[in-house]
Amino acid sequence: MHATAAPLPTRIARVFARFGFTPAPDSIAAEALRTGRSPWKEGVHLLWSFWVFVTPMMGGRYSVRWGLLTLLSYPVFVALYARVFLAPRQQAHWYAVAMAVLCLALMPWYPSGISYFVFGCVMLNAGRRVDFFSWLWQWGVLTSLFVGMGLWIGYPWQVTVWMPIMTLIIGTIVNVERKSEAMDVALKLSHDEVRRLAATAERERIGRDLHDLLGHTLSLITLKLELARKLSERDPPGSLRELEEAERVARHALAEVRSAVTGIRSADLAAELASARLLLESSQVHLDYGAPPAGLPPDTERGLALVLREAATNIARHARASRARIAFETGERFVSMCVDDDGRGGVSVDGNGLAGMRDRVRAMGGTLSIESPSGGGTKLLVRVGLPA
Repeated sequence: MHATAAPLPTRIARVFARFGFTPAPDSIAAEALRTGRSPWKEGVHLLWSFWVFVTPMMGGRYSVRWGLLTLLSYPVFVALYARVFLAPRQQAHWYAVAMAVLCLALMPWYPSGISYFVFGCVMLNAGRRVDFFSWLWQWGVLTSLFVGMGLWIGYPWQVTVWMPIMTLIIGTIVNVERKSEAMDVALKLSHDEVRRLAATAERERIGRDLHDLLGHTLSLITLKLELARKLSERDPPGSLRELEEAERVARHALAEVRSAVTGIRSADLAAELASARLLLESSQVHLDYGAPPAGLPPDTERGLALVLREAATNIARHARASRARIAFETGERFVSMCVDDDGRGGVSVDGNGLAGMRDRVRAMGGTLSIESPSGGGTKLLVRVGLPA
């Protein structure tokens, strides 16, 4: 037998542990592993630390002292950087502060350490979910110390002026990006929660319907059969009547079960409509839609739901719309779904999403047409045939 390879997140965790860097359960790296993302992504930003090695070219020179201080301080900086992402969120903040303190401690002898200060200021909010103004006052304290140290040591005024401005700009950009990422994660979680609640509500509805539908009917059939058994010897005609009545009740129950299943099959499309509304409303797009058609074949129901999901995602990401509409029309031999918006339009080439929708509709034996004049919104029409 061949051993099964460990999943990628597990292998990455083992590499961390091998070097003594085990992510805390609530750390940024652990969260990335849980969501299937690579925690090494944050390591890319370390490329900006190349300024440590080029600073002596700008008005100074390389020396033995610079080499020794780099050899001692740079590994400490990298370890602090790693701890920001591996430590518990409540502690990660202090490793960022330690980067800035490392710079302040080395400022009299090591101008290259200014890069440590930039990383420290920018990463103050990396571990904790605090607002921008909390980060701002922490940045203000650290930059005040930096400016004071720079003036006391006699750093060029350009450094003492531009460094706080640079850290403020970069830190603001990073904070906005992290806020946006957090909102995207929260939005995804809310979408998943809507789908989960819709599925739970549907299961509860099915349970209630089956209990109401079958509980009384099966009890009645049982009583009819018991009575027929008792009458079988002394009243055969009466026994036969009870059997016929039990058969009629069973056939009626079967018809009701089929009707209930038809209603259950429309739940996927209804849940997808609710999810689309949540997605678009969160993107500032007002959505109008009608009730989904009932009694569709399962494959058609499922296919339309997936096409609707992709269409709503495209509107939220690309359309820049303020309103959208979803309408259904059902005929004797067809069902159609129209999704339109008042966005920028101009869709002339099929992307991956639209090509996937065309393939899915084609597999159902239907057609997909799209009208998207530039500046006039986009209208997507799906038409699928139904069996006789």
